[in-house]
Amino acid sequence: MMDASEFRSGKGHRDENFPVASWLIHARHRALILTFYEFVRCADDIADHPSLSATEKVSLLDRLEQDLLGASDGNAEAGALRRVLAERNMSPQHAQDLLKAFRLDATKLRYRNWDDLMAYCGYSAMPVGRFVLDVHGESRGTWPASDAICAALQIINHIQDCAADYRNLDRVYVPLDALAACGITVEALGAAKASPELRRCLAGLAERTGALLQKGETLPSMVEDSRLALELSVIQTLAQRLTRILMRRDPLSERVHLGKLGVAGTSLVAVLKAISRRAGRRRPTTAAQP
Repeated sequence: MMDASEFRSGKGHRDENFPVASWLIHARHRALILTFYEFVRCADDIADHPSLSATEKVSLLDRLEQDLLGASDGNAEAGALRRVLAERNMSPQHAQDLLKAFRLDATKLRYRNWDDLMAYCGYSAMPVGRFVLDVHGESRGTWPASDAICAALQIINHIQDCAADYRNLDRVYVPLDALAACGITVEALGAAKASPELRRCLAGLAERTGALLQKGETLPSMVEDSRLALELSVIQTLAQRLTRILMRRDPLSERVHLGKLGVAGTSLVAVLKAISRRAGRRRPTTAAQP
């Protein structure tokens, strides 16, 4: 019987595009978020494994869910998450929603339109933000802004990896109607260099992603936890910069990721901006002098 851990890619939280429980997050929350990340990474690696069939992927993901819920105990990542969730009296629902997305990754290779892609993001991205907010005890009134940001982060990853996803997994997240509107098909993603038509298509997706980021722009000011607000500001600012890069560069032939210096500089600016905004948010009003 195959073990889900056998298919780990070796990728860790420091390899992600965006911070995962960085030092900005309070230590009392960081371990739980990283345990959640390890479970999700294990499931993601299964869904993306090139040598597994769709049936094998779904079977492994089903077993992960069983371990998460305590019906079995064969996977260390699932068992660890189950235990820390129980300690916090938290539901496994966000993790289960992500497993639905990974099952889609195994079985659904094309997306018809933007709404179809957003429905996928409802399972693949939005539960991550909701989980982090729940860990911090934030109001569910923050969910819509978080959902917009998380969907944007997911689409940024899709655009960055569009060529590799197509070549290695025959998986295409670029909506078919967006490709058709530019007079091209999915085969355009297999070229060494993007055609002008594909560049236009991907730039259009990046523009819509920017609109999602604007929709979620208020999130750092909405949350009560000041350290979480700083982390969210960093994530949002990095996403805005990457979106601008994706509107200018070709992900098939050019680098569309930020280097370490770029991430560090952008993060510092974001932290300073967030501190300034929250200082204004919390500044008490004073009575007018006579």
